[in-house]
Amino acid sequence: MLDIVLYEPEIPPNTGNIMRLCRNTGFKLHLIEPLGFDLDSKKLRRARLDYNEYYSTKVYSNWTEYKKLNTEKKIYGFSTKGKTCFSDAAYERGNALLFGPETRGLPEQIFQEIGVENILKIPMISDSRSLNLSNAAAIVVYEAWRQLAYINGTI
Repeated sequence: MLDIVLYEPEIPPNTGNIMRLCRNTGFKLHLIEPLGFDLDSKKLRRARLDYNEYYSTKVYSNWTEYKKLNTEKKIYGFSTKGKTCFSDAAYERGNALLFGPETRGLPEQIFQEIGVENILKIPMISDSRSLNLSNAAAIVVYEAWRQLAYINGTI
């Protein structure tokens, strides 16, 4: 399946919602520190409910460690600064879907490392700032999963 990668996530309920999303789609979650919360946070537990989401969650101390341990992955980053629509990408098993922190998004350095051609955007009306992180992740996850014919899913 695919991976969701959260670079320095800040808001526990967003991460909890994404854990739940992963549990229900078979995607794996990767968290890159520093995190803006403790993984035992009550708000995180509330958002993920009673699922055992940790089974597919890996935590990395920084971006360098993540990159070193995942060299084979094609990484798509998501940003309002992207030039290509997320639904125009051809997702494949093993791809990584990278989302930045809620208050500042992905840093320019990451754009350069993964290639600006791999920075995708979700369309919005003019003068919009951004979508909620967990909503953005859900939009992208379901498009990628749709392209893969909902592998391992039931419809």
